[in-house]
Amino acid sequence: MAVDGKKSGKDQVNDKKGFFKFLKEVKAETKRITWPSKKEVKKAAIAVATFCIMYIVFIGGIDMIFQNLFKTVFGIK
Repeated sequence: MAVDGKKSGKDQVNDKKGFFKFLKEVKAETKRITWPSKKEVKKAAIAVATFCIMYIVFIGGIDMIFQNLFKTVFGIK
């Protein structure tokens, strides 16, 4: 048991074993992942880029509308 926040030698060994066990389990899990193909990644990247461009254009349009509306309402030149 730890006294004053210090761990005994046995606790430190168990922590190291636990850590290495965790790393082995992480490695095993990453091997079980089914990674997408290059074609799927390309399609997803194109979809994300297209959505971002559409969003930028939409927000820019809304911004221009409000900017012109405020200029008209408040008479700002």
